Amino acid sequence: MPAAPPFRRLPALALGAVLAGGLLSFVAPDEAHADFRVCNGTQTLVGVAVGQRTAEGWVSEGWWRIPATTCRSVVEGELNSRYYYLYAEDAEGLGRWAGTVDLCIAENEFKIVGVKDCFARGFQKMGFREYDTGGQGSWMVQLTESPREGAEQP
Repeated sequence: MPAAPPFRRLPALALGAVLAGGLLSFVAPDEAHADFRVCNGTQTLVGVAVGQRTAEGWVSEGWWRIPATTCRSVVEGELNSRYYYLYAEDAEGLGRWAGTVDLCIAENEFKIVGVKDCFARGFQKMGFREYDTGGQGSWMVQLTESPREGAEQP
């Protein structure tokens, strides 16, 4: 289960950062494992939330705390969905990795089923970035720093 973020929500107009994703192209046989992994290439702690469509419907879940220059699996095991959604923010309030797919989030640890009426249900709405894994069993996203004045980029 993900841990609660150690920092407050960023305002809607917070500075963005670059989010680069890609398939883990080579893993040695003794290190092979299937999962959706997020690597924090920044120098600050990052809180991560992930979303996906399941048999229950749309589900968003967070928070995973990923220290600077480390990686963590946010979905463990063989990936069952083709599309996964990611939102992240740094502990300093200077960087946010977001997208255009709105899902519900909460201030503390959460698992939320459904994407409608986030505010009415006591949650916040945030834009997540979509990742098309192409049906691959594993996927890796690399969070990188961007210029402080930069806006969110694809």
